[in-house]
Amino acid sequence: MASNILQLPFRRTHPVSLSDAITQYISSKYDQRPDMFTDDLMILDRLRTEAINVNEPHVSGASRLVTYAAQLKWLGGKFPVDVGVDFSWYPAFGFNTSRPISQNNLRFEIANILFNLAALYSQLAFSLNRTTSDGLKQACDYFCRSAGVLSHLRKDILPDLRASPPEDMDDMTLLCLEELLLAQAQECFWLKAVKDGLKDVSIARLAAKVSDFYGTAGDYAVKSNVIITDWIHHMTSKHHHFAAAAQYRQSLDCLEKRKYGEEVARLRDSLQCVNEALKESRWINRVVVGDLNGLKNRVAEDLKRAEKDNDIIYLMPVPPKSELKTLDRACMVAAKAPSQVTDAISMLGDKGPLGQPLLAKLVPYAVHVAASIYSDRRDRLVNDTIIGELESMTDKVRDLLQGLNLPGSLQALEKPLGLPPTLVSHAEEVRQQDGLNLLKRSLGDIDKIKASDKAAYTEGVGLLSAEKEEDDRARARYGTDRWSRESSEVAARMIYKTANEIDEYFTSAENSDDLIEKKLRDSEKVLMVLSGSNRDLESYVPSSRSIAITPEVERESSRLRSCLNEVSRLENRRKRKIQTLKDKAQSDDINPALLKETARLEREYPMQPIEASQFESLFEDHLRLYDTDLETLTQERSDQNEIMAQVREANRIFIKVRQGDSSTKEREEALQDLENGYLRYMEIISNIEMGRKFYNDLAKMLGRFRDDCKAFVQQRRVEASQLESDITNAAAMASLNISQNQRRLSHQQHVNHPPPYGESQNPAQFQFQSQAIPQPQLQTRHEEPLTAPQPTRATVAPPVATRGVWSPDVGIRFGNAAASSQGPGLGRGQAQETWDPNRGIRFS
Repeated sequence: MASNILQLPFRRTHPVSLSDAITQYISSKYDQRPDMFTDDLMILDRLRTEAINVNEPHVSGASRLVTYAAQLKWLGGKFPVDVGVDFSWYPAFGFNTSRPISQNNLRFEIANILFNLAALYSQLAFSLNRTTSDGLKQACDYFCRSAGVLSHLRKDILPDLRASPPEDMDDMTLLCLEELLLAQAQECFWLKAVKDGLKDVSIARLAAKVSDFYGTAGDYAVKSNVIITDWIHHMTSKHHHFAAAAQYRQSLDCLEKRKYGEEVARLRDSLQCVNEALKESRWINRVVVGDLNGLKNRVAEDLKRAEKDNDIIYLMPVPPKSELKTLDRACMVAAKAPSQVTDAISMLGDKGPLGQPLLAKLVPYAVHVAASIYSDRRDRLVNDTIIGELESMTDKVRDLLQGLNLPGSLQALEKPLGLPPTLVSHAEEVRQQDGLNLLKRSLGDIDKIKASDKAAYTEGVGLLSAEKEEDDRARARYGTDRWSRESSEVAARMIYKTANEIDEYFTSAENSDDLIEKKLRDSEKVLMVLSGSNRDLESYVPSSRSIAITPEVERESSRLRSCLNEVSRLENRRKRKIQTLKDKAQSDDINPALLKETARLEREYPMQPIEASQFESLFEDHLRLYDTDLETLTQERSDQNEIMAQVREANRIFIKVRQGDSSTKEREEALQDLENGYLRYMEIISNIEMGRKFYNDLAKMLGRFRDDCKAFVQQRRVEASQLESDITNAAAMASLNISQNQRRLSHQQHVNHPPPYGESQNPAQFQFQSQAIPQPQLQTRHEEPLTAPQPTRATVAPPVATRGVWSPDVGIRFGNAAASSQGPGLGRGQAQETWDPNRGIRFS
């Protein structure tokens, strides 16, 4: 049905089961059973079915769309956006309306539902009877709501989409649609003012603002990739139409105030604007053309009357257009989304207008994130700060004993034959764990994880490198003036920073891996002995001859043994303390406290999404549980320093009293090698576990890094394609030079053969395409003291022919003077005499 206003089309989708995906997600990620929420999930599926079946303008559809959108926003606080449902929606504009776009994204679903709500409001306004004041008032309200919903979609939903929006939801398209809807809302208000008989000056101000809205909508439309040309022509004609209407109404006010010269000037400008609008007549519908012709006839009649009266009676000077005062604007509309859209969550509740919130008893997703954050902080505190410090102190003690050749020297003296019990127990432990093979298998496993990590890192870096090469080639091809976007390193500063950090991690890890492998190679011979039988140990440890031990040696050896026993008790105590601390951390469950805090937040801030950052104070309070363990580190350090001093002194005296005795030297060295080998074995196991944890944690970071690289490269390539298209269009416009005869021929072809959709050859159309490139006049159009919005389509002014003198650019015209007066090269009101063959042709 032809109309002088436009309505937004609905977006279409396919049915999907939200309940199945949410059930599976709850089963795998949450501690609660999905069957607790069976009824709520059934309601959610029903709400979606009702919402996607809104495909005709009826007021009941608004409540269905609003209710479903509110529940989606509520669920956004309990689930991540990629909950596991691929939502497929067909675009409403563009050349791909038959090709659906699928995204596993709750925000994508909300965006499409809100777009359909905006479309519904525009169609409700379209379907109203706009011949009455009440109908116009209601239509104006619907258009404002539609624009408000699109504004909410653009500002509040799409920025958090975490993916590229569909091509018909980019900023230029949404801004164009918002301005178009506001223009139609203002047009309804203007028409109501006309029907209500407001003063001409007020109606002129309203019309001027309508023209502004349509002009801005057209500016955004040519920068969009999906707004069809018919809509662009419609907005252009409306822009000039209401500029003409504003000037016409202002001329009536001038007539009333006896400003006859200004009246003529404004009527002339109004007629010029109408003629500009009628240039779009072959692309716009008959209703708009009829409105324009009606206005043109009225303006032409008033202009004829005003010029005659002024020329004969009033004789007032007609000011040029540049001296006319710019019309004031009266904006009576604004984009205002319903509160059910902007404050949807707060309207869910026991007595809320949008019903009960679904899955209310499900712990919010942010609480799970908060629990994970607390676990990470607790583990860092326990493992790195406390346990790490205790193990570091123990390593210092072992280094001291190794440097003093203990306990090998003491064991060789105390037991000159056989194997010491401590050595036998250590060897048995290594054998049970298949020591050497265990270390080699563990290193092989780490190599596999490292290779996977490097593959992910290489893929991400490769994507960045390829994108950078593409950007550099384009910048070299077009130059920095035209290829003005940021370089890859600047645009993805954080991604490149992460890449450098990860590279440093790999370098550091490589050094650590090499150190572990060196430790294994150096200790491999001793570990093979420890992994063997007791006979292998006895063969490795030589026996020493029995010697008489003096009382002094016996006393000092006993003193040294006592010190070593104290060291053993210190190590065993620390092992128990470390195990107790690990058990304490494992049983540390913050979930009850989080749920309690969540309940408090929901009471104080009803129905507001819970964020993990809201639990910071709770984290700090809960981590004070480990303050006593932190305090014990100081005491442990003091006790160790005292024991180490005692060991040094006892060993010094022990060596002194045994000076000259070398009977047990070989046995001492063998026993010490085996003891050091056992310690090195335990150290390598600890290092391998740390390496495995490091590469597993790095894998998570690399997964995010690779995804960020893919998203960035995809976004940059879309930007590059758009920028290259803009540069190509600008270059085409710069090289376009159409002769006057070609313009006439093109015009004739258009009259006889209307161009198919999207293939207009009208030079005026090229002007619209060129507006995709920012032009200075677009920025200064509203700043110039113009009386009304000016035509945005530039025409090539032909040279003015001197009367009676032929110019090659004008061509030769035959016919009567009336027909010739409309030819190119003549100004308004100028006539061209009929050519007489008897007079010949004169050339200048």
